[in-house]
Amino acid sequence: MRLFIAFRIFFNSRFYYPVFTILFLDFGLTLSQFALLNAAWAAAIVVMEVPSGALADIIGRKKLLIAAGTLMIMEMLILCFSPKGDPTFLFALFLLNRILSGTAEASASGADEALAYDTLAKEGRPEDWGRVLEVQMRFQSIANIIAMSLGAAVYDPALIKTALDGLGLDIPINQDITLRIPLFLTLIMSLLTLGTAFLMKDPDTSEAYPEDTPEQCQASVKQAFLHTFQAGRWILQTRFALVVILAGLLFDGVIRMVITLSSQYYRLIQLPEATFGIIGSGVAVLGLFVPRISRLMTLKFPPAANFAVVAGIILLGLVGMMFFIPYTGLIPAVILFSGMFMTGFFVSHYLNRITASHNRATVLSFKGLSFNLSYGIFGIFYSLLITWSRNRLPAGLNTAGNQNVENQIFIDTFSYFPWFFVFLLMAVCIVSAKLLKHTDTHKQKG
Repeated sequence: MRLFIAFRIFFNSRFYYPVFTILFLDFGLTLSQFALLNAAWAAAIVVMEVPSGALADIIGRKKLLIAAGTLMIMEMLILCFSPKGDPTFLFALFLLNRILSGTAEASASGADEALAYDTLAKEGRPEDWGRVLEVQMRFQSIANIIAMSLGAAVYDPALIKTALDGLGLDIPINQDITLRIPLFLTLIMSLLTLGTAFLMKDPDTSEAYPEDTPEQCQASVKQAFLHTFQAGRWILQTRFALVVILAGLLFDGVIRMVITLSSQYYRLIQLPEATFGIIGSGVAVLGLFVPRISRLMTLKFPPAANFAVVAGIILLGLVGMMFFIPYTGLIPAVILFSGMFMTGFFVSHYLNRITASHNRATVLSFKGLSFNLSYGIFGIFYSLLITWSRNRLPAGLNTAGNQNVENQIFIDTFSYFPWFFVFLLMAVCIVSAKLLKHTDTHKQKG
């Protein structure tokens, strides 16, 4: 369990996340290129998510985690040593980085959780999984606080220069130097990720997985696709699992879309840009206590009630944010972001509870696939909404690059989020009611 928690911390502690967008722009990429790179990242995850989960179930979860650590090292080496100058060559390097990053995400997704849960099951303690998730999310939040705060701080050349002067060091510092510091810090995390993966051990590896011979590896690849279809059929036949994934992809997709747009929202509620990293750290603090609350909710309330609470939290946050109230508009954003922790906890808890060991990594990968697919669909929808909103502007105002116009378009399009969420929530509720009509799984506590 300690290695599982350490792997999650090292793999997800990305020091460049608080400056993600401006980092790419400072390298010389354009906003349109940045959008294309994110699409490539999502596409890589969608393509690799389920096959990687199936392979994890067949050849061993540890091997997939080692692959994830190796890919993370490769992606960070590209960012750390990418030269500035040639835009075409730079875009090609960053495209390779995004593909490697998406493949690493897919390799780790499901495999680490399945390995940890099966270890608990082997020890006869599967009921402790909720507590493990609680501890993992708490430590992950602490790590995110450090990564967000330190990553934003070391990116600021003026702050670094002040710190060096205070130490009596006369070292020239500029943006070209500081933009790579968060990247090298994340490279260190990638090395620790790979080291942690090597220390892990699959339970009953010798019995559960085939030997690593060329013939058996080829058979494993074929078996992986068969295993994938079997797991997909199991999800469709297991109505409670299907409902959990449907609710999760709606909640996760909406919240992640808003998180992607959060820096622009902060600017429009008049928060200084210097506070963005602090805000990110503050949001991470939610992970110290929200998972514990979520675990207690699983013991006291049935799944239907817990997901209703999450839906209410998301809707409350979206409605509050659409007014763009200066400064205090941060409160509904924090309310909304707390729904991300609850969604992650509940989906993992309920899926692991009903999934057999031999299917666990594949099913969890299906979860990751659906979540990233929904995020991509929400992104396409939002792009179309922006285009539609811009085309409705009076002649003469429809000018791309005009900051005031872009701000107004953002405010106008954001107001559609609550209505869009309500519409999709009603659809999910109707489908869920029909699927669970003759079952009581959604009423069982624990």
